[in-house]
Amino acid sequence: MVDMEKILISACLVGDKVRYDGKSQYHPLIKELLEKYKLVPFCPEVEGGLKTPRVPSEIKKDKVINQEGRDVTRFFKEGAEKALNICKYLDIKIAILKDGSPSCGSTEIHSGNFDGRMVKGKGITTTLLEQNGIKVYSEKEIEKLL
Repeated sequence: MVDMEKILISACLVGDKVRYDGKSQYHPLIKELLEKYKLVPFCPEVEGGLKTPRVPSEIKKDKVINQEGRDVTRFFKEGAEKALNICKYLDIKIAILKDGSPSCGSTEIHSGNFDGRMVKGKGITTTLLEQNGIKVYSEKEIEKLL
């Protein structure tokens, strides 16, 4: 049996209820992905020490601020470091992360003003993984991997 390539994937995309609002974001192509890859679900925000549900957070300049005005950057950085450690330990070269998230966004993130607007940008985990040679895809790009 050939070892299947491993992919780090946002835990919310496989159905874990880890989003800030306590919900999941299950993606319909997960079963197809599982036929080709070994998926390693991970939520950098939870692993970084934030609870579920939690106050929404957005990136503003070089910090992550929650809707109550609290600087929660350290939780996001800790989760990103743990994601990178798992990728290194398991020799993972690809990640599929939930776009729009302050951790996992790969093409867009919220504006930082809690106004519902999306802007071009990358989340904390995506940035760290890419800096370390890991290719990050958003859930909108899963077809490319099938």
